[in-house]
Amino acid sequence: MLNRIISVVFLIAAFQSYSQTIDTTSKDLSPIEILSEGNKTRTQMPEIHGAIIYAGKKNEVIKPSKLNADLSINSTRQLFGRIPGIHIWENDGTGIQTNVATRGLSPNRSWEFNVRQNGYDICSEVFGYPEAYYTPPAEAVERIEVLRGASSLAYGPQVGGALNYILKKGPKDKVLEVEARHTIGSFGLNNTFVGLGGTKNRLSYYGYIQQRSMDGWRENSRFNTYTVYGSLQYQINNKMTIGAEYTNMDYRAQQAGGLTDAQFKENARQSSRERNWFGTPWNVAALTFDYKINSKNEINIKAFGVLAERNSVGFTSAITVVDSAQFNRSVDRDFYENMGLEARYRRTYSLFGKDQTLTAGVRYYQGNTIRRQRGTGTAGAAFDLSLTNPVWGRDMDFMTTNASVFAENALFVGKKFVFTQGLRYEYINNTSSGYTTLSNQPFALTAARERNVLVYGVGAEYHIGKHSEVYANASTSYRPVMFADITPSATTEVIDQNLQDASAINADLGFRGSLKGLAYDLGVFYLQYDNRIGRVTENGINYVRNLGTTETMGAELYVEWNPFRQFDLTERTGDLEFFVSSAILQAEYTRWDNPAADVNPTLSIVGNKVESAPEQVHRAGVSYSFKKINLTYQFNSVSEVFTDANNTEAPTANAQAGKIEGYTLSDLTVSFRPSTNYVFSAGVNNLFDERYATRRAGGYPGPGLLPGNARTFFMTVGVKF
Repeated sequence: MLNRIISVVFLIAAFQSYSQTIDTTSKDLSPIEILSEGNKTRTQMPEIHGAIIYAGKKNEVIKPSKLNADLSINSTRQLFGRIPGIHIWENDGTGIQTNVATRGLSPNRSWEFNVRQNGYDICSEVFGYPEAYYTPPAEAVERIEVLRGASSLAYGPQVGGALNYILKKGPKDKVLEVEARHTIGSFGLNNTFVGLGGTKNRLSYYGYIQQRSMDGWRENSRFNTYTVYGSLQYQINNKMTIGAEYTNMDYRAQQAGGLTDAQFKENARQSSRERNWFGTPWNVAALTFDYKINSKNEINIKAFGVLAERNSVGFTSAITVVDSAQFNRSVDRDFYENMGLEARYRRTYSLFGKDQTLTAGVRYYQGNTIRRQRGTGTAGAAFDLSLTNPVWGRDMDFMTTNASVFAENALFVGKKFVFTQGLRYEYINNTSSGYTTLSNQPFALTAARERNVLVYGVGAEYHIGKHSEVYANASTSYRPVMFADITPSATTEVIDQNLQDASAINADLGFRGSLKGLAYDLGVFYLQYDNRIGRVTENGINYVRNLGTTETMGAELYVEWNPFRQFDLTERTGDLEFFVSSAILQAEYTRWDNPAADVNPTLSIVGNKVESAPEQVHRAGVSYSFKKINLTYQFNSVSEVFTDANNTEAPTANAQAGKIEGYTLSDLTVSFRPSTNYVFSAGVNNLFDERYATRRAGGYPGPGLLPGNARTFFMTVGVKF
């Protein structure tokens, strides 16, 4: 089996296209690392990286290969554990999709982030349906870059920021390097990862193959996923590099569905939905061109495309309705065809006797989504997308055309101060056509929206010595009404057809740096979100509408301390590292745009807490390594959340609204490296077997309260040669 996998990856790496864009760091000024000198798990981006300005912006970089964690299942709370304030939905245990957000935003498939791989889009459709159904395997990721709300200038108008997965590249000093890892674990976990890469003369390549399957902790939750990636990169000369890359992911997952709160307390493993399935064939391709004209000028160009599907079949009525083979299942299918081109330019120029940096760029993007929903499927239990009636309950065609121009400048004043300014103009044109069925009657729907949006921002850094700095920024961002907002797959919600676009203001102020054995990043933030789209319950009915304005403010803290390194004891005692990653926030509604509240003030939600926004997220850990052994313990604590804007306390009968209690989890991992070529690791996730939930659903993956995984074990064997 292993030989077959290695052969397949070799063929893919040799004949598919390109690797990620070469890291042309033309001007890396004062890269303050938020980490002590030893373990380089968490760092930050330099002030200027390629043709992007990071000075003055809140950002973090995580290197998965340096984590002593469960990489086989993409354990999100371990991967993102050192990023303060990351709120996670953990509801399927597959590791296929990442559901993360910060600062009171929705974690739903990370759609408040601009999610990218190697700098280009990988989600369903950026402006119409930005859900990230595909996440690269952590074993293939070199680093994860997280940039908060100030990312709107460089990456686009998503309110939450940018999330960029940079994949591994082939080594420059070897013709062939192979890495293989195999993991087994609780409830049938079986994960195989093989990656290989290298460089021959001017040609570099990298590729991987991953296959993962599991029966699942809950009943009716088995899955199988298969991912392949291949890349080539050719250096034409010392200035120009071209490349191409291709990713294919396909998976099939049985969805256990939600539970009532009573069922959750009785037995969280149970499931009353054995006929629900989900699958997303996913293809992403990119071509790149990098031209370093000289030390002061460079151009980066990426052309990319997504060809993908979202397929689900199941019985999605409320959990209080008993599923039976007498009911035909509902089939929902999306087809995505997206393409884009993004070009960036960096110029270094002289002013005030110092080098200054200007970055600028253009982007063109076109997306087409065909959405077919409410099809009458079979009454069987298998993954079967066939229809018993050829007419869909909803058949829509959505088109998005986007063009943008952006520029940002970093002005260096004296030896300590950096001031940034930026603008981004967005043209967005959305059209929709087709029909939907109401009361068994089809209604034609044709609509078009054209927008011209300007986002802007400023930032600053002030350096205090060589290893610390004060940073600040403020920027605007924008969230258009999405296809998901106006035509969700859920059957239990009523959509306001007059939804308006949302906008936001993000601001940060912080102090970060490092001393010997100590690293820190302490900051406060403010987020104002206008015309926020959300869910509210009236007379027992769930409505999706513009709710008004929310304001979120809080503090984020990261501290890492290695006492042995601080006192030069590591040679005798090893490394002992403590870290604390915490966020405290207050998120509430300050305005509600519902005329009914003028007549009946009791309907107002002003002063209510924002849904899915925990007031506290704390993660802390300790890692001790001595010679060839590394032991890591991580503690995770998340406070309670409301699941609707009404702040419903008691769970409803269908479990789709009601407060979710806070929870505390622990994870333990131990690894042994007899040499640089071999690693053996094992661990326990949810060490004390806590029962917890992070989400309530109104539709897929099944209405109701969705439990998180119980205690699971894993063992990994890895080799690199």
